[in-house]
Amino acid sequence: MKYTVVLPAAGSGKRMKADKNKLLLELFGKPIFIYTLEVFQRDPNCESIWLAVKEQEQPLIEELVEEYGITKVAGFAAGGAERQDSVRACLEMIPACDVVLVHDAARPFIEPAVISRLAEEAAASGAAIAGVRVKDTIKKAGSDIITETVERENLWIIQTPQAFDYALIKKAATAAFEAGYMGTDEAMLVERLGHPVKIIESNYENVKMTTPDDLIYGRAILESRVQEEQE
Repeated sequence: MKYTVVLPAAGSGKRMKADKNKLLLELFGKPIFIYTLEVFQRDPNCESIWLAVKEQEQPLIEELVEEYGITKVAGFAAGGAERQDSVRACLEMIPACDVVLVHDAARPFIEPAVISRLAEEAAASGAAIAGVRVKDTIKKAGSDIITETVERENLWIIQTPQAFDYALIKKAATAAFEAGYMGTDEAMLVERLGHPVKIIESNYENVKMTTPDDLIYGRAILESRVQEEQE
């Protein structure tokens, strides 16, 4: 299933304890966001890539996109104060299409098979998101006292990509903006309209590079994948 992908890339390095956008940090000499873009560059079903970036970082990001041969980048939108603002800015720019994926530029290890399943499901039902099942015991607490042990059978850790019918996500984003509603992901905006969202099981390697510990994990994943390719 053909799709267009939107990548909000206007974040900061605060939780990464870096003095610059965490996406510009390198793993084995390559910026994190380039690994992410390369996944979609290689996917024949990806028709175009749209990035939401900080105005002052756009020249550098454009330079890196050209340096690494990412030819599917079709345009840049101005990153907003919140992720939701950045995604909406991209949605307002991209031409009408069938399926739109929204993906964290800081998740460089998404598997092509998961992307394909998400796009197919979004085309069929309108909305699908990636996730993995919770493995740990989850407890609710008031202050530091446990009030409930939550049954984890029906709990999921939600990731990206999140895939949607183009008209549906445009409608959801516009409705949220007009109502002053801020969600934590795009699925919340669609859920708010009463539209069902399907979860597609992903894998635990699809981690978001957020803190210094994640960089350690990211290096380990890359080393493992290189070793697998050599065997």
